[in-house]
Amino acid sequence: MSDIYNSDFINRLSKGVNLLKHRWGMSESANVRLLTLSENATFIVEDSASKGQVLETKIIVRVHRPNYHSSEEIASEIAWINTLRQDSTINIPAPLPLDDGSYIASFDDEGQTRHLVAFEFMAGSEPSVDDSLTAGFELLGKISAQLHLHASQWQTPENFIRKSWTFETSFGNNPLWGNWRQALGLGKEGKAVLESLCKKLESQLSIYGETPDRFGLVHADLRLANLLIDQNTLSVIDFDDCGFSWFMYDFASAISFYEDSPHVPDLITAWLKGYRTIRPLSQEHEAMIPTFILFRRLLLTAWIATHSETETAIEAGLEAYTKGTVELAQQYLEDRYLATTA
Repeated sequence: MSDIYNSDFINRLSKGVNLLKHRWGMSESANVRLLTLSENATFIVEDSASKGQVLETKIIVRVHRPNYHSSEEIASEIAWINTLRQDSTINIPAPLPLDDGSYIASFDDEGQTRHLVAFEFMAGSEPSVDDSLTAGFELLGKISAQLHLHASQWQTPENFIRKSWTFETSFGNNPLWGNWRQALGLGKEGKAVLESLCKKLESQLSIYGETPDRFGLVHADLRLANLLIDQNTLSVIDFDDCGFSWFMYDFASAISFYEDSPHVPDLITAWLKGYRTIRPLSQEHEAMIPTFILFRRLLLTAWIATHSETETAIEAGLEAYTKGTVELAQQYLEDRYLATTA
Protein backbone atom coordinates (compact mmCIF):
# COMPACT_ATOMS: atom_id res chain seq x y z
CA MET A 1 0.00 0.00 0.00
CA SER A 2 3.00 2.27 -0.48
CA ASP A 3 1.23 4.23 -3.23
CA ILE A 4 -1.87 4.94 -1.18
CA TYR A 5 -1.42 8.73 -1.15
CA ASN A 6 -0.01 8.94 -4.68
CA SER A 7 -2.10 11.44 -6.64
CA ASP A 8 -2.13 9.19 -9.71
CA PHE A 9 -3.56 6.37 -7.58
CA ILE A 10 -6.35 8.58 -6.22
CA ASN A 11 -7.07 9.98 -9.68
CA ARG A 12 -7.44 6.45 -11.07
CA LEU A 13 -10.02 5.59 -8.41
CA SER A 14 -11.86 8.89 -8.94
CA LYS A 15 -11.98 8.19 -12.66
CA GLY A 16 -13.46 4.76 -11.98
CA VAL A 17 -16.21 6.25 -9.82
CA ASN A 18 -16.90 8.93 -12.44
CA LEU A 19 -17.25 6.30 -15.15
CA LEU A 20 -19.79 4.32 -13.12
CA LYS A 21 -21.75 7.01 -11.22
CA HIS A 22 -24.54 7.03 -13.83
CA ARG A 23 -25.38 3.46 -12.82
CA TRP A 24 -26.71 4.83 -9.51
CA GLY A 25 -28.80 7.43 -11.33
CA MET A 26 -26.32 10.27 -10.93
CA SER A 27 -25.92 12.79 -13.72
CA GLU A 28 -22.83 13.35 -15.83
CA SER A 29 -22.19 16.61 -13.97
CA ALA A 30 -22.21 15.00 -10.50
CA ASN A 31 -19.08 15.86 -8.54
CA VAL A 32 -16.89 13.04 -7.17
CA ARG A 33 -14.81 13.83 -4.10
CA LEU A 34 -12.59 11.62 -1.92
CA LEU A 35 -13.76 11.37 1.70
CA THR A 36 -11.43 8.84 3.30
CA LEU A 37 -8.62 6.55 2.26
CA SER A 38 -7.79 3.64 4.53
CA GLU A 39 -8.54 -0.04 3.92
CA ASN A 40 -10.79 1.13 1.09
CA ALA A 41 -11.34 4.46 -0.65
CA THR A 42 -14.62 6.20 0.13
CA PHE A 43 -16.01 8.90 -2.14
CA ILE A 44 -18.99 11.22 -1.93
CA VAL A 45 -20.86 11.88 -5.16
CA GLU A 46 -22.86 15.11 -5.07
CA ASP A 47 -25.44 15.83 -7.74
CA SER A 48 -27.89 18.66 -8.22
CA ALA A 49 -29.42 17.08 -11.31
CA SER A 50 -29.75 13.37 -10.49
CA LYS A 51 -32.72 11.50 -11.92
CA GLY A 52 -34.12 8.00 -11.86
CA GLN A 53 -34.16 5.57 -8.95
CA VAL A 54 -31.67 7.48 -6.82
CA LEU A 55 -33.46 10.45 -5.30
CA GLU A 56 -30.66 11.65 -3.06
CA THR A 57 -28.40 14.46 -4.24
CA LYS A 58 -25.53 12.80 -2.36
CA ILE A 59 -24.42 9.18 -2.29
CA ILE A 60 -21.42 7.44 -0.77
CA VAL A 61 -19.36 5.13 -2.97
CA ARG A 62 -16.87 2.68 -1.49
CA VAL A 63 -14.07 1.44 -3.74
CA HIS A 64 -12.73 -1.83 -2.37
CA ARG A 65 -9.06 -2.67 -2.30
CA PRO A 66 -8.36 -5.64 -4.59
CA ASN A 67 -7.72 -9.19 -3.40
CA TYR A 68 -9.26 -8.79 0.06
CA HIS A 69 -13.03 -9.21 -0.08
CA SER A 70 -14.45 -11.32 -2.89
CA SER A 71 -17.63 -10.24 -4.66
CA GLU A 72 -19.43 -13.01 -2.74
CA GLU A 73 -18.24 -11.54 0.57
CA ILE A 74 -19.34 -8.05 -0.44
CA ALA A 75 -22.74 -9.38 -1.52
CA SER A 76 -23.06 -11.08 1.87
CA GLU A 77 -22.39 -7.79 3.66
CA ILE A 78 -25.12 -6.12 1.60
CA ALA A 79 -27.50 -9.00 2.33
CA TRP A 80 -27.05 -8.60 6.09
CA ILE A 81 -27.49 -4.82 5.94
CA ASN A 82 -30.68 -5.14 3.90
CA THR A 83 -32.04 -7.73 6.32
CA LEU A 84 -31.15 -5.58 9.33
CA ARG A 85 -32.88 -2.57 7.81
CA GLN A 86 -35.97 -4.71 7.25
CA ASP A 87 -36.02 -6.53 10.58
CA SER A 88 -34.72 -3.94 13.07
CA THR A 89 -34.92 -0.26 13.98
CA ILE A 90 -31.15 0.30 13.75
CA ASN A 91 -30.22 3.32 11.66
CA ILE A 92 -28.04 2.02 8.82
CA PRO A 93 -27.48 3.68 5.43
CA ALA A 94 -29.30 1.80 2.68
CA PRO A 95 -27.20 0.03 0.05
CA LEU A 96 -28.11 1.52 -3.33
CA PRO A 97 -28.81 -0.81 -6.26
CA LEU A 98 -27.38 -0.27 -9.70
CA ASP A 99 -29.54 0.32 -12.76
CA ASP A 100 -29.87 -3.45 -13.25
CA GLY A 101 -30.91 -4.13 -9.64
CA SER A 102 -27.58 -5.60 -8.55
CA TYR A 103 -25.34 -3.95 -5.97
CA ILE A 104 -21.71 -4.45 -7.01
CA ALA A 105 -20.04 -2.53 -9.82
CA SER A 106 -16.44 -2.96 -10.90
CA PHE A 107 -13.74 -1.43 -13.07
CA ASP A 108 -10.27 -2.39 -14.20
CA ASP A 109 -7.46 -0.56 -12.43
CA GLU A 110 -4.21 -1.34 -14.23
CA GLY A 111 -5.02 -5.01 -14.51
CA GLN A 112 -6.70 -5.35 -11.10
CA THR A 113 -10.46 -5.56 -10.63
CA ARG A 114 -11.84 -3.09 -8.11
CA HIS A 115 -15.35 -3.58 -6.76
CA LEU A 116 -17.61 -0.66 -5.84
CA VAL A 117 -20.77 -0.39 -3.77
CA ALA A 118 -22.88 2.66 -2.97
CA PHE A 119 -24.90 3.74 0.05
CA GLU A 120 -27.32 6.52 0.82
CA PHE A 121 -25.79 9.61 2.39
CA MET A 122 -26.54 9.91 6.09
CA ALA A 123 -26.07 13.13 8.03
CA GLY A 124 -24.12 13.25 11.28
CA SER A 125 -20.68 13.56 12.79
CA GLU A 126 -18.23 11.20 14.46
CA PRO A 127 -18.53 11.16 18.29
CA SER A 128 -15.61 12.44 20.33
CA VAL A 129 -14.05 10.73 23.34
CA ASP A 130 -15.18 12.86 26.27
CA ASP A 131 -17.66 12.85 29.13
CA SER A 132 -20.61 13.35 26.77
CA LEU A 133 -19.85 10.04 25.03
CA THR A 134 -21.13 7.98 27.95
CA ALA A 135 -24.79 8.45 27.02
CA GLY A 136 -23.95 7.56 23.44
CA PHE A 137 -22.32 4.33 24.57
CA GLU A 138 -25.46 3.30 26.42
CA LEU A 139 -27.30 3.64 23.11
CA LEU A 140 -24.45 1.84 21.33
CA GLY A 141 -24.84 -1.00 23.83
CA LYS A 142 -28.50 -1.31 22.86
CA ILE A 143 -27.60 -1.28 19.17
CA SER A 144 -24.88 -3.89 19.69
CA ALA A 145 -27.33 -6.15 21.51
CA GLN A 146 -29.87 -5.71 18.70
CA LEU A 147 -27.21 -6.71 16.17
CA HIS A 148 -26.23 -9.76 18.21
CA LEU A 149 -29.83 -10.77 18.82
CA HIS A 150 -30.57 -10.53 15.12
CA ALA A 151 -27.43 -12.48 14.23
CA SER A 152 -28.30 -15.25 16.66
CA GLN A 153 -31.78 -15.64 15.16
CA TRP A 154 -31.09 -15.02 11.47
CA GLN A 155 -30.58 -17.98 9.18
CA THR A 156 -27.84 -16.81 6.85
CA PRO A 157 -28.34 -17.58 3.15
CA GLU A 158 -26.59 -20.64 1.78
CA ASN A 159 -24.09 -18.53 -0.17
CA PHE A 160 -23.31 -16.19 2.75
CA ILE A 161 -19.54 -15.76 3.08
CA ARG A 162 -17.70 -13.49 5.53
CA LYS A 163 -14.32 -13.70 7.22
CA SER A 164 -13.91 -14.99 10.78
CA TRP A 165 -12.10 -12.97 13.43
CA THR A 166 -10.65 -15.71 15.65
CA PHE A 167 -7.30 -16.11 17.36
CA GLU A 168 -6.02 -18.18 14.44
CA THR A 169 -7.14 -15.77 11.70
CA SER A 170 -5.88 -12.78 13.67
CA PHE A 171 -2.55 -14.03 15.06
CA GLY A 172 -1.93 -17.42 13.46
CA ASN A 173 0.27 -18.40 10.53
CA ASN A 174 -1.64 -16.31 7.99
CA PRO A 175 -3.10 -13.34 9.91
CA LEU A 176 -5.68 -11.27 8.06
CA TRP A 177 -4.15 -7.92 9.02
CA GLY A 178 -0.50 -8.88 9.18
CA ASN A 179 1.94 -10.01 11.87
CA TRP A 180 2.12 -7.91 15.02
CA ARG A 181 5.80 -8.91 15.33
CA GLN A 182 6.48 -6.43 12.54
CA ALA A 183 5.01 -3.60 14.62
CA LEU A 184 6.73 -0.26 14.20
CA GLY A 185 9.32 0.44 16.91
CA LEU A 186 8.87 -2.93 18.62
CA GLY A 187 12.05 -3.81 20.52
CA LYS A 188 13.22 -7.05 22.08
CA GLU A 189 11.67 -6.41 25.50
CA GLY A 190 8.39 -5.24 24.01
CA LYS A 191 8.25 -8.27 21.75
CA ALA A 192 8.66 -10.55 24.78
CA VAL A 193 5.74 -8.81 26.50
CA LEU A 194 3.52 -9.17 23.44
CA GLU A 195 4.50 -12.83 23.03
CA SER A 196 3.28 -13.38 26.59
CA LEU A 197 0.12 -11.44 25.78
CA CYS A 198 -0.46 -13.57 22.70
CA LYS A 199 -0.15 -16.78 24.72
CA LYS A 200 -2.55 -15.54 27.38
CA LEU A 201 -5.08 -14.41 24.78
CA GLU A 202 -4.95 -17.82 23.11
CA SER A 203 -5.45 -19.57 26.44
CA GLN A 204 -8.30 -17.33 27.60
CA LEU A 205 -10.13 -17.55 24.28
CA SER A 206 -9.73 -21.32 24.13
CA ILE A 207 -11.30 -21.63 27.58
CA TYR A 208 -14.07 -19.16 26.72
CA GLY A 209 -14.99 -21.04 23.56
CA GLU A 210 -17.10 -20.25 20.51
CA THR A 211 -20.56 -21.49 21.46
CA PRO A 212 -23.56 -19.69 19.88
CA ASP A 213 -24.33 -17.70 23.04
CA ARG A 214 -21.03 -15.81 22.65
CA PHE A 215 -19.90 -16.17 19.05
CA GLY A 216 -21.63 -15.25 15.80
CA LEU A 217 -22.01 -12.61 13.12
CA VAL A 218 -20.77 -9.21 14.35
CA HIS A 219 -20.11 -5.76 12.91
CA ALA A 220 -16.46 -6.08 14.05
CA ASP A 221 -15.58 -2.41 13.58
CA LEU A 222 -17.90 -0.32 15.75
CA ARG A 223 -15.22 2.32 16.35
CA LEU A 224 -16.13 5.99 16.59
CA ALA A 225 -15.28 6.64 12.93
CA ASN A 226 -18.09 4.25 11.97
CA LEU A 227 -20.72 5.91 14.12
CA LEU A 228 -22.68 9.04 13.23
CA ILE A 229 -24.46 11.24 15.74
CA ASP A 230 -27.15 13.58 14.44
CA GLN A 231 -28.88 15.28 17.37
CA ASN A 232 -30.19 12.32 19.42
CA THR A 233 -29.86 9.72 16.67
CA LEU A 234 -26.94 7.28 16.50
CA SER A 235 -26.34 5.57 13.17
CA VAL A 236 -24.01 2.69 12.32
CA ILE A 237 -22.07 2.72 9.07
CA ASP A 238 -19.41 0.65 7.29
CA PHE A 239 -20.06 -3.07 7.73
CA ASP A 240 -16.98 -3.82 5.60
CA ASP A 241 -15.30 -5.82 8.39
CA CYS A 242 -18.42 -7.69 9.50
CA GLY A 243 -17.81 -11.36 10.04
CA PHE A 244 -17.91 -14.15 12.58
CA SER A 245 -16.37 -13.48 15.98
CA TRP A 246 -17.18 -13.12 19.66
CA PHE A 247 -20.01 -10.76 20.52
CA MET A 248 -17.92 -8.98 23.16
CA TYR A 249 -15.38 -8.16 20.46
CA ASP A 250 -17.85 -5.51 19.28
CA PHE A 251 -17.28 -3.50 22.45
CA ALA A 252 -13.52 -3.75 22.01
CA SER A 253 -13.79 -2.43 18.47
CA ALA A 254 -15.90 0.48 19.74
CA ILE A 255 -12.95 1.89 21.71
CA SER A 256 -10.37 1.28 18.99
CA PHE A 257 -7.35 3.60 19.37
CA TYR A 258 -8.69 4.82 22.75
CA GLU A 259 -8.02 1.70 24.82
CA ASP A 260 -5.97 3.68 27.36
CA SER A 261 -8.50 6.49 27.76
CA PRO A 262 -9.55 7.23 31.35
CA HIS A 263 -13.15 7.17 30.09
CA VAL A 264 -13.05 3.44 29.25
CA PRO A 265 -14.46 2.17 32.60
CA ASP A 266 -17.44 4.54 32.31
CA LEU A 267 -17.93 3.55 28.67
CA ILE A 268 -18.00 -0.12 29.64
CA THR A 269 -20.58 0.56 32.34
CA ALA A 270 -22.77 2.56 29.96
CA TRP A 271 -22.47 0.01 27.14
CA LEU A 272 -23.37 -2.89 29.45
CA LYS A 273 -26.34 -0.98 30.82
CA GLY A 274 -27.70 -0.42 27.33
CA TYR A 275 -26.88 -3.93 26.16
CA ARG A 276 -28.75 -5.59 29.03
CA THR A 277 -31.96 -3.73 28.21
CA ILE A 278 -32.10 -5.79 25.00
CA ARG A 279 -30.21 -9.03 25.61
CA PRO A 280 -29.11 -10.88 28.78
CA LEU A 281 -25.38 -10.83 29.46
CA SER A 282 -23.82 -12.89 32.23
CA GLN A 283 -20.81 -11.98 34.34
CA GLU A 284 -18.83 -14.60 32.42
CA HIS A 285 -19.14 -12.55 29.24
CA GLU A 286 -18.60 -9.22 30.98
CA ALA A 287 -15.38 -10.50 32.55
CA MET A 288 -13.96 -11.16 29.08
CA ILE A 289 -14.13 -7.52 27.98
CA PRO A 290 -10.51 -6.69 28.98
CA THR A 291 -9.33 -9.74 27.03
CA PHE A 292 -11.13 -8.61 23.91
CA ILE A 293 -9.83 -5.07 24.28
CA LEU A 294 -6.27 -6.42 24.26
CA PHE A 295 -7.17 -8.78 21.40
CA ARG A 296 -8.34 -5.80 19.35
CA ARG A 297 -5.39 -3.66 20.41
CA LEU A 298 -2.89 -6.29 19.25
CA LEU A 299 -4.83 -6.74 16.01
CA LEU A 300 -4.72 -2.99 15.35
CA THR A 301 -1.01 -2.94 16.13
CA ALA A 302 -0.53 -5.47 13.33
CA TRP A 303 -2.82 -3.48 11.03
CA ILE A 304 -0.84 -0.27 11.57
CA ALA A 305 2.39 -2.10 10.73
CA THR A 306 0.98 -3.14 7.34
CA HIS A 307 -0.93 0.10 6.66
CA SER A 308 1.52 2.69 8.00
CA GLU A 309 0.91 5.09 5.08
CA THR A 310 -2.79 5.49 5.91
CA GLU A 311 -4.22 8.49 7.67
CA THR A 312 -5.75 6.23 10.33
CA ALA A 313 -2.37 4.70 11.19
CA ILE A 314 -0.62 8.07 11.28
CA GLU A 315 -3.31 9.53 13.56
CA ALA A 316 -2.94 6.51 15.86
CA GLY A 317 0.71 7.39 16.41
CA LEU A 318 2.55 4.59 14.56
CA GLU A 319 5.46 3.69 16.90
CA ALA A 320 3.73 5.42 19.81
CA TYR A 321 0.75 3.10 19.36
CA THR A 322 3.08 0.09 19.55
CA LYS A 323 4.59 1.45 22.76
CA GLY A 324 1.11 1.94 24.20
CA THR A 325 0.20 -1.62 23.26
CA VAL A 326 3.19 -2.97 25.18
CA GLU A 327 2.22 -0.88 28.23
CA LEU A 328 -1.40 -2.05 28.15
CA ALA A 329 -0.28 -5.64 27.63
CA GLN A 330 1.92 -5.43 30.72
CA GLN A 331 -1.03 -4.14 32.75
CA TYR A 332 -3.23 -6.93 31.42
CA LEU A 333 -0.65 -9.63 32.17
CA GLU A 334 -0.39 -8.33 35.73
CA ASP A 335 -4.20 -8.19 36.07
CA ARG A 336 -4.07 -4.41 36.43
CA TYR A 337 -5.87 -3.36 33.25
CA LEU A 338 -9.43 -2.37 34.18
CA ALA A 339 -9.05 -4.46 37.33
CA THR A 340 -11.97 -2.74 39.04
CA THR A 341 -14.23 -3.23 35.99
CA ALA A 342 -13.93 -6.89 35.11
